[in-house]
Amino acid sequence: MTVGELYLESLSSGIITPTELSWLTHGQNHFSRLEEATALRLGRLLDQGDIQLGCRLVCSDTLAPQEAAAAGLEEWVEPLGRQPHR
Repeated sequence: MTVGELYLESLSSGIITPTELSWLTHGQNHFSRLEEATALRLGRLLDQGDIQLGCRLVCSDTLAPQEAAAAGLEEWVEPLGRQPHR
């Protein structure tokens, strides 16, 4: 993932996930000048409320039920620190 891809995805969906935000903040020391400007723009969009902190749900039409459940589990349960039952 690049900062540009994250910017476009967040702008089109109106959502940035906690994982993406964490990646953005931890990698900022290695960004180019353009990536820094893009990250700042993302921060401003968050401050303005144009982008919300949340999760993106995977379209169930493109995934098998087990894959959709696994994607949802990873997005919702793992950030809470709980381990999935196997």
